[in-house]
Amino acid sequence: MGDVLDEAYGIVQCKECPWYKSCVMPMRFTAEDIRRQLESSAPGMGIPGQADLGLQNLLSSMATAAQSSLLEGCPIFIDRLRTNPKLAQRIKEMMQNWGKEAE
Repeated sequence: MGDVLDEAYGIVQCKECPWYKSCVMPMRFTAEDIRRQLESSAPGMGIPGQADLGLQNLLSSMATAAQSSLLEGCPIFIDRLRTNPKLAQRIKEMMQNWGKEAE
């Protein structure tokens, strides 16, 4: 009986979640966001208004690379992945076999 209640609780928890049906999304930020973060983390060593081209290129590359590898996730989804390694493995297998079902 406990399994049924746990399952029902999980469904209700998801339907009330503001992330409903979009549990994972790529993080979106720009080179300007990274520059502001750097300035706020090191106040006395801020980047001057006219940063050199090399630094701008570096920040732009960092933003692009991070967007391809970082995700924002629903706290409920993340908790489920952490507590159930088999779920994470099933998702990984589904992604690795994406499109092969149609063959």
